[in-house]
Amino acid sequence: MLLCLASLKGSPGVTTLGVAVAARWPEPWQRVLVEADPAGGDLAARYRLPVTPGLVSLAAAARRSTNPDVVSEHVQALPGGLPVVVGPTRSDQARAALAAITGADGRAGVWGSFTGRSDAVAVVDCGRLDPDSPVRGVIAAADQLLILSRPRADELAHAADLAATGSGGILAGPAHVRLLLVGHGYPPAEVEREVGLTVAGSIPWDPRTAAAVSGHATSRPRPRARLVRAATRLAAELAGDPRRMPPRHSDQPLRKGESDFGASLAGRAAAESPNGSSAARGSRP
Repeated sequence: MLLCLASLKGSPGVTTLGVAVAARWPEPWQRVLVEADPAGGDLAARYRLPVTPGLVSLAAAARRSTNPDVVSEHVQALPGGLPVVVGPTRSDQARAALAAITGADGRAGVWGSFTGRSDAVAVVDCGRLDPDSPVRGVIAAADQLLILSRPRADELAHAADLAATGSGGILAGPAHVRLLLVGHGYPPAEVEREVGLTVAGSIPWDPRTAAAVSGHATSRPRPRARLVRAATRLAAELAGDPRRMPPRHSDQPLRKGESDFGASLAGRAAAESPNGSSAARGSRP
């Protein structure tokens, strides 16, 4: 399986969630986490790892072979044993490596060999969605694209704009595209109705566990921590293993002071409308 994780404006923990989901992926799947963020990687610095082997060395090897076995020659292990292809910290190096891997045709390159597999998963941190991103070919080949967003009006407005592009945008390629909500805010059912994208689930805002998962803390994440449990459930659902799924939690309610998301979008549309009213008439009050 080729699983891509990405964000829109802002960065609500794509790398952290990638680590958590790949680490909790059910056996006997083979798994690898890939830092393919064109803005540069973070894991090498966080875990004090060398940047080689990693994305840059894989790019050189991928010019000669797209065999998935070549990936294993360019991984390092995070604490706990998770295999990871670390990205360079510099954006120019990351973009050059990604361009080399995807090749002149702009396709997924070596990562395309993971598409459709039921015994191995590549969890790819694609950074921010960008129509001109060198990782667009990887996203197009994905079995699943999960777009992380905080369930707030300002961030979800960007998701709604993206969904409105339809088959002409970056969402045209992946087999399945879903939103993954991070933290408190509008309920998933309302987000689906207003944005037009299916919500895969909600990830709790758990800074303490996120720090441990992402290498910002010396402690190991607790197995019963909310973020770990959410990542376990998500990984099991994506892998199609219902036996590993913990109980589903109910949708998170709106916090005090948060207004209706549909009304927020309607207000935004009205503000952008030439007469300030016509765009809002079709929205719910």
